[in-house]
Amino acid sequence: MDNKSPDAFRTISEVAEDLDIPQHVLRFWETRFSQIKPLKRGGGRRYYRPDDVALLKGIRRLLYGEGYTIKGLQRILKEQGPRYVQAIGRGGEIAGGNAPAPSAAAAHAAPSRAAPMPAAQPTQHHHGAAAAEPGFAAKALLSSLPRSAQPLVGADDLAFLKATLSELIECRRLLHGALATAGAGEDG
Repeated sequence: MDNKSPDAFRTISEVAEDLDIPQHVLRFWETRFSQIKPLKRGGGRRYYRPDDVALLKGIRRLLYGEGYTIKGLQRILKEQGPRYVQAIGRGGEIAGGNAPAPSAAAAHAAPSRAAPMPAAQPTQHHHGAAAAEPGFAAKALLSSLPRSAQPLVGADDLAFLKATLSELIECRRLLHGALATAGAGEDG
């Protein structure tokens, strides 16, 4: 994409390469985010405007980099508007204002080339530095329960649970990669 003008339209393959995600993920995002509206030409070829690319970069950053869920990002787009997400895609700061907290599991996940799995949003919204702490939403939910309903977890149990969670997240990443590779083979 280096040899094109910054104002030039981009093909789906150029955008996918630039964002380091498979083309089918871009097509999937179109089904989940109505704000993504590439121009479609003969044969269904997609052409992305610079604003479309900025929006996609913002979506990628919020989903993969910040750990937001699809539902959380849909809420951001509804409440803050696509220009807010485009600004994030252009390297802008993420405001803590009305944006929902990232899911606890996604906060652990490394960015991958696979499509994100929709996850449940935390029931409480937390902002600031503490919200970025892994497991913060789960800890907050547990602490809101009456003492009699809180599980007794020792240090050994907690270490085991953290290790198990890390293994599950890695398994999820590998599964997404395998599915993305299999999906790319079918598209070819």
